[in-house]
Amino acid sequence: MKFSEKWLRGWVNPQVSRDDLVARLSMAGLEVDSVTPAAGQFSGIVVGEVLSTEQHPDADKLRVCQVSSGSETFQVVCGAPNVRPGLKIPFAMIGAELPGDFKIKKAKLRGVESNGMLCSAAELQISEENDGLLELAADAPVGEDIRVYLDLDDASIEIGLTPNRGDCLSVAGLARDVGALYDVAVTRPVVPAIAAVHDEVRPVEVLAPAACPRYLGRVIRNVDLSRPTPLWMVERLRRSDVRSIDAAVDITNYVMLELGQPMHAFDLAEINGGIRVRMAEEGEKLVLLDGQEVTLRPDTLVIADHTRALAIAGVMGGEHSGVAAGTRDIFLESAFFEPISVAGKARSYGLHTDASHRYERGVDSQLAREAIERATGLLLDIVGGEAGPVIDVTSQAHLPKVEPVTLRAERLTQMLGMEMASAEVEQLLNGLGLKTTAGEGQWQVEVPSHRFDISLEVDLIEELARLYGYNRLPVRYPQARLAPQGKPEARGELPALRRLLVARGYQEAITFSFIDPKLFELFSPGVEPLLLANPISNDMAAMRASLWPGLVKSLQHNLNRQQDRVRLFESGQRFVGQLGDLKQQPMLAGVVCGSRLPEGWANSRDSIDFFDVKADVEAVLGFSGSLAEFSFVPGKHPALHPGQTARIERDGREVGYLGAIHPELAKTLGLDRPVFVFELVLAEVAEGRLPTFSELSKFPEVRRDLALVAGRDVASSSVLEVIRDNAGEWLTDLRLFDVYQGKGIDPDRKSLAVGLTWQHPSRTLNDEEVNTATQNILTSLEQRLNTTLRK
Repeated sequence: MKFSEKWLRGWVNPQVSRDDLVARLSMAGLEVDSVTPAAGQFSGIVVGEVLSTEQHPDADKLRVCQVSSGSETFQVVCGAPNVRPGLKIPFAMIGAELPGDFKIKKAKLRGVESNGMLCSAAELQISEENDGLLELAADAPVGEDIRVYLDLDDASIEIGLTPNRGDCLSVAGLARDVGALYDVAVTRPVVPAIAAVHDEVRPVEVLAPAACPRYLGRVIRNVDLSRPTPLWMVERLRRSDVRSIDAAVDITNYVMLELGQPMHAFDLAEINGGIRVRMAEEGEKLVLLDGQEVTLRPDTLVIADHTRALAIAGVMGGEHSGVAAGTRDIFLESAFFEPISVAGKARSYGLHTDASHRYERGVDSQLAREAIERATGLLLDIVGGEAGPVIDVTSQAHLPKVEPVTLRAERLTQMLGMEMASAEVEQLLNGLGLKTTAGEGQWQVEVPSHRFDISLEVDLIEELARLYGYNRLPVRYPQARLAPQGKPEARGELPALRRLLVARGYQEAITFSFIDPKLFELFSPGVEPLLLANPISNDMAAMRASLWPGLVKSLQHNLNRQQDRVRLFESGQRFVGQLGDLKQQPMLAGVVCGSRLPEGWANSRDSIDFFDVKADVEAVLGFSGSLAEFSFVPGKHPALHPGQTARIERDGREVGYLGAIHPELAKTLGLDRPVFVFELVLAEVAEGRLPTFSELSKFPEVRRDLALVAGRDVASSSVLEVIRDNAGEWLTDLRLFDVYQGKGIDPDRKSLAVGLTWQHPSRTLNDEEVNTATQNILTSLEQRLNTTLRK
């Protein structure tokens, strides 16, 4: 919300400086984002009038002008394309100072003397428009200081409002808060009811009363839109960041900024029959005021006539029904739309308007009548016309109901940490328009329609806290009897896992939980995504079912910025299923590409491979001392390479995946190098076991190395599992130290070399015991896996 300080002070004028006002607004929760002067620093510039112009003798684009300052006439050379006789403009006379410490002196331009300068809006830092001179109204008083005439000793104040404070999206709402903050009276303009001078009406049917509980309309005939918008209104609009268009549109925008009620003016000649407020029909099309054609959905509320849609309710009007220079009769609309019915509609059509911004946050349901009378009065004053009666279609059953709220003095003291005097409580709340009735240790508070965000006792306490001043509240440190909580020693905590991955060269990434539905489909084809009803943008509309899409986008971002070696990890939630059966699961995931080791004279340039990433995953799985409970088995995943995918299991339960990005997916994503990813269920990774002490044996170890020949498709993990099951209780170490395929080995088989170590805790093992265990292993391998000793 951007507004003119002087406009606000016309409603309520506390005797404080601008800096004090800005600071107090921010401390009251209306955070001021910026304060911009209405114009730059300049002096010596008056309203001038161009009396005559003639062509410069030596320059095609220059004109020699005779300019009046009210008391004298000066010759000025000007190159502006819109300079012409009779034009009134800002005239910087000799000695004037423009923004940027630029002083006007007598000069010669192509041999012709110039005594001053005619100024554009950009040269005075009034706006950025620099396509010609700043044209002033025809009745501008020649010779008057331009700062006085345009009231430029002003500032535009921009406030960043939270979504619950829709009541402050107007000068009236801000004035109400300022009046309560400083205990100053608010001077609200008197808005008289405009008497009808003709009886022409257009019938109004509200076919969706739940979405539009109140709709008002009025016919105003014989308006003259060739009349300009008054300068005072244009300036107030400009300082509120609203561009002047024509008198009718400017007035509706002005009332919206002043009172907070969005309005719209239709060209009466373009309305066929009457007005119908209804839901859009399937496939119905509408060309909007910005020229964009949209296909309406059945959940969209529209303002229509008897043949077609005229506007998207609460968002934007249609191009063909809007007022234009030739419009003679208008239909003025003022309505209350239920916030939920219009929330997100503008964004779903790629739009965002001042009206939708207000309606989505909520508009005073009782404001429409005052707004239409205010707009009518301004229209009659500025463009003339004849007003008809107001048509008011209201569904009382669907208007918001505001219930009284009880505020307890005891609860107020408890929440604020201090006692607040009854008189001060009543003064602050009454200043906001809330009516208080004091009782025994409490107040009964009637909430007005403009404070639709107040429904609970804590809402009232928050209002009192911010008006009293958060910085004035006493500091109270919490006190409690805190017993130390037990910490499970067998559990690996997430911060420690993060440090482990950082120590292995990874960097932590934090990505959004919502992703592009197209990216969701690439990583989880065939899975129905959980879509947001009101996404931030179209490419952030689906809740992620994996952390990989966000990490891969971060990887692309780094690769596009010449980062060749990237290792990222993230911990966060994934969302599986739909509403009613939604599972939110904490995950730990990573993405890796580039060289195995950092660039350096002693390091090789080898690229990272599957087993490098597997080593990192094993370090994570083994952090809690339970690595032996996990196994890596060949797996299939639509986003991973068919030959480089491992499913990670724990006691038969799937706990994650590890592998290379599928080549087709990599091509789609524009990745020109191997990329490896992993994702683990965090609860399974963190669950470990307590270490136990076993006495070290002082007797010698016995080692046997076996060269085994197994089928090519036999997993080495299966071979190791059979060996462990049959090696006996004194096996202390088992290692796979060689895998060979090639000359001397059947092409359908492979050679595995394993090392087995036995050690007894209380005696020396003899050869017979070791040989027996070895024979049991070989027999079981042959029977279960067709794996034999290599000859």
